[in-house]
Amino acid sequence: MVGDGGSWAARGVCRTGDPEELFVEGAAQNRAKAVCTGCPVRTECLAYALDHRIEHGVWGGMTDRERRGLLRRRPTVTSWRRLLEAARTDYVHKSRSQEDEGAAAAG
Repeated sequence: MVGDGGSWAARGVCRTGDPEELFVEGAAQNRAKAVCTGCPVRTECLAYALDHRIEHGVWGGMTDRERRGLLRRRPTVTSWRRLLEAARTDYVHKSRSQEDEGAAAAG
């Protein structure tokens, strides 16, 4: 995995595996995508691939075809990193709010 000057790549689940396993075709891509499940830097990895228009391999749990489709659907996005980090932050806040509401209703 290629870093962007930050330390996220060094924390990727894939860092200890064979990089060739992430640059496969067909059904093997599903196995490659599974490597990304639960990875602590999945968002950073995907944002890097989208921002740098990386054309090959599985990055952040998305194949090259999936990334191309996303780029076509959202041509006005100038920073995928900012967009994905904002979406992740929003998701975390909503999840915590729902947990708080559930605890209040139970208690």
